[in-house]
Amino acid sequence: MNKVLAKDLILASKSAARLSMLAAAGLRIAGVAPMVDETAIRAAMVAQGTPARDIADALAEAKAVKISKKHPAALVIGSDQILETDEGKILQKAETPGEAKQKLARLSGRLHVLYSAAVIAEGGAPTWRHIDKSTLKMRQLTAAFIDEYVEQFWEEIRPCVGCYRIEAEGIQLFEKVDGNHFSIMGMPLMPLLGHLRVKGHLLS
Repeated sequence: MNKVLAKDLILASKSAARLSMLAAAGLRIAGVAPMVDETAIRAAMVAQGTPARDIADALAEAKAVKISKKHPAALVIGSDQILETDEGKILQKAETPGEAKQKLARLSGRLHVLYSAAVIAEGGAPTWRHIDKSTLKMRQLTAAFIDEYVEQFWEEIRPCVGCYRIEAEGIQLFEKVDGNHFSIMGMPLMPLLGHLRVKGHLLS
């Protein structure tokens, strides 16, 4: 059901979470690593004072366009997330368990925003984009809980911008969530599927 009709579909990422999300929705999709220097792009845009939502959009576009130039006949999806604290600071992915613990301690008891962007590119140029905003409130976490959570699930949360997987045990970190579940997991899936249907790439 809901197989791509007209073109091959590529995700400009090897993200297991995003690939699984798209496959579970019934899409035949391949994942290709874009080899984009996300850190450099993000750092430059932060230095320029670019809003967080626009950084997520730019990163998603950079991934989609790079792979689309190599596969011009395919529909290429790029996606990215940016986490912004209630102080307006953009946080990076944690590189070590220690950094993950520090990050969760910083987010504990506070609001933060996730911007989840998706861009479709065809023939080397973007043809569609969507950005979702989700606001999440973490409960007050104890140091013992943070230590246990990170030590037990480090490999699973390592690629996650917020150091949590809300679709799994990470839901225990929160007291309130305002946003689309799929967008928080990593991609504005429903708008993406809607666009594919409108354009005739999926059965409607």
